[in-house]
Amino acid sequence: MKNRIADLLGVQYPIVQAPMGWIARSQLASAVSNAGGLGIIETSSGRLDEVREEVKKMKTLTDKPWGINVAQAFVRDPDIVSFVADQGVRFVTTSAGDPNRYCEALKGRGLTVFHVVPSLSAALKAIEAGVDGLVVEGGEGGGFKNSRDVSTMVLLPLVASKTGVPIIAAGGITDGRSMAAAFALGAEAVQMGTRMVSAAESPVHQNWKDAIVAAKETDTVFLNRQGPGPALRALRTERTTRLELEPPPNIMGEMANILDLYFGGDLEAAIPLTGQVAGRIESVKPVAQILRETIDEFEAVMTELGARYGRHSDPLVPA
Repeated sequence: MKNRIADLLGVQYPIVQAPMGWIARSQLASAVSNAGGLGIIETSSGRLDEVREEVKKMKTLTDKPWGINVAQAFVRDPDIVSFVADQGVRFVTTSAGDPNRYCEALKGRGLTVFHVVPSLSAALKAIEAGVDGLVVEGGEGGGFKNSRDVSTMVLLPLVASKTGVPIIAAGGITDGRSMAAAFALGAEAVQMGTRMVSAAESPVHQNWKDAIVAAKETDTVFLNRQGPGPALRALRTERTTRLELEPPPNIMGEMANILDLYFGGDLEAAIPLTGQVAGRIESVKPVAQILRETIDEFEAVMTELGARYGRHSDPLVPA
């Protein structure tokens, strides 16, 4: 598949794995890159010493393109630009902060920079800062969110209509049909988060994967809309249901035992950040199978729509 993002990233498929804290490390990211997509190594855990070791592992696990995310709210290292540039990657996403903070310095080191945005105003600010492209993230996605959330169905075509840079769509993407929808709305690549959390190569505990598979489309909650601190979308559990009704004074304090959840399997230990698309995930699959099925379905859907609604077809007659 050839388009601006596939060319920029040097990948076979314009499918990017989300940079989820603690999860987006070498085991998962290398599987994505080896399968033809783009694996991303996270920094949002704030554990740069551990991330540095994951980068070393990454270089032994794949010879395909991969990238790094700089989560500005969680990374305080003044040398983060040098850290990223010295890893030999050519692609970086920046998020959770002002795009002006690192864009010029990263681009000065020869990196391609995409910034994650939850609104049109944020997109325009990022473009003014000089980014090469955008990750446009709808509010149905899991993780840290803008408190004034906008769905991908609204946000993506809005940003695409007002900008001309390449766009990676995030939020609600799990298969070829949702990828085709994102492309119809103006994207040239998609990012998968919850789908990758539940993948066979994901390092999280099986309990979390099973909970994603069992979840209905209504089984996430949007927390901390009024602040202080970030809003979050998470899987519905006893803990998150309580937090939805009784917001805590410090939402980040609820993440103190996150490793007990991620890797110990105790879903009540912290907040399991999960997107609404969990309601469409029916099984745990290897990354290579996820990407292959996504591309196959994407091509089938695009072909079907072209045949059914193309200029030389009768749109009122089913194909």
